[in-house]
Amino acid sequence: MKKKFIALLVIAPLLVSCSGSKKEVFHEEWVKDTNGFDILMGQFAHNIENIWGINEVLIAGPKDYVKYSDNYYTRSHINFEKGSITIETISGTDPTASLRQAIVTTLLIGEDPGNVDLYSDANDVQLSKEPLLYGQVLDNTGQPIRWQGRAASFADYLIQNKLQRRVSGLHVIWSVTIPMVPNHLDKRAHKYLPMVRKAAEKYNVDASLILAIMQIESSFNPYAVSHADALGLMQVVQHSAGLDVFRMKGKWGKPSRSYLFDPENNIDTGTAYLSILQDNYLAGIVNPVSRRYAVITAYNGGAGSVLRVFSSDKDRAFAQINALSPDEVYQTLTKRHPSAESRRYLYKVSNAQRSYHRF
Repeated sequence: MKKKFIALLVIAPLLVSCSGSKKEVFHEEWVKDTNGFDILMGQFAHNIENIWGINEVLIAGPKDYVKYSDNYYTRSHINFEKGSITIETISGTDPTASLRQAIVTTLLIGEDPGNVDLYSDANDVQLSKEPLLYGQVLDNTGQPIRWQGRAASFADYLIQNKLQRRVSGLHVIWSVTIPMVPNHLDKRAHKYLPMVRKAAEKYNVDASLILAIMQIESSFNPYAVSHADALGLMQVVQHSAGLDVFRMKGKWGKPSRSYLFDPENNIDTGTAYLSILQDNYLAGIVNPVSRRYAVITAYNGGAGSVLRVFSSDKDRAFAQINALSPDEVYQTLTKRHPSAESRRYLYKVSNAQRSYHRF
C-alpha cells in the first residue's frame, strides 16, 4: 500500500485576525517566523525520507501524533480522528525490542505536550499518573492501561499475536496496530469539559461551539500541530489569534509555544478569540444565529474574508447580512466563500456542534 502521507501538510486553519474594516497588515517578522518553520519542517521531512523512503514520510499533524525514536528507525502514530494507533519499525537489529519499547511509551504518554519535540527522535516523551490514552485503549483482557507493567504485558501480547510485516522499497517494516475504543472521541471531549465550561462562562461563548471547533480542528489532540504552526486543541496561531488575545488582555507580545500547548491555556485563548470575533469584529451582525455562522467561518479564514463575501465595504456587508435570514447567510457562506476549506469548515463545525448540546 502506498503510504506517502505527510500529515503536517494537511490543510489546517490559520487563525487570521482582521477587523473587516482594514486591510490585512503585512508583517515581515511573521513571514520570517513561517519561513524558519518551513525550513525546519523541510529538513525534518528530508531526514525521514532518507531513512524510510519517499513513500513512507509521516509527520505529526492536527489530528495525528507522530513521534520518532531509535535514531528515527521506529515511530508511533496515533490517529485521533480514526481512533487507531500504529507502531512501526525498520530496525534491522532487534525490531521486536524496538516495537516493545515504543508500544509501552505510547500507551503511557502523558497529557502535557509542552516538552515533547515532535520533530526529532529525542526520547523526551513524558509519562504521567494518568496517561493521555487512559480509558481510550483496552488491553487484551479488556482493561484500561495506567501502569508500565500492564503496558509491557500488552506489548508482549501484541508482538506475539498481532505482529505484521510488509515491504516498502528496501525496508522490511514491522508493525502492530491497536484500535481505540469506539467512543474515544467522547472520552477526550469529557476530559476537557471542565476547561471548556470555564472558558465558555468567562467569555460568554457557547460551550457546544468550543467543543465542536476542538473536534474539527484537532479531534481533541493536545499535541496537535499544523503546517501553519497552529498549535494545540483549538489550533491557535501565536502571531495572529494569539496576538489578538494577548492584546485584548493587555499583555505584551504573543503566547509562547509552551503556553499554547497547555490545554487550559489553549482552550482559554481559542475561546477568547471566538469572543473577539463574536463581540468585536462581527458584532454588527444582529441575528445571533447568523453571527454564529460568520464567527465559525471567520475562525477558519478571518473576519475580513467573511464580510467580503457580501461586500468590500464593511458597513454594506453588515447591512446585507442583516437583510438575510440565518439560513440564507449559511447558504451564502457555504457556497460563495472563496475558500473551499472555509466553506467546508462551516458545514463541519455546525454539524458537530449539534452533538455537543447534550454535554
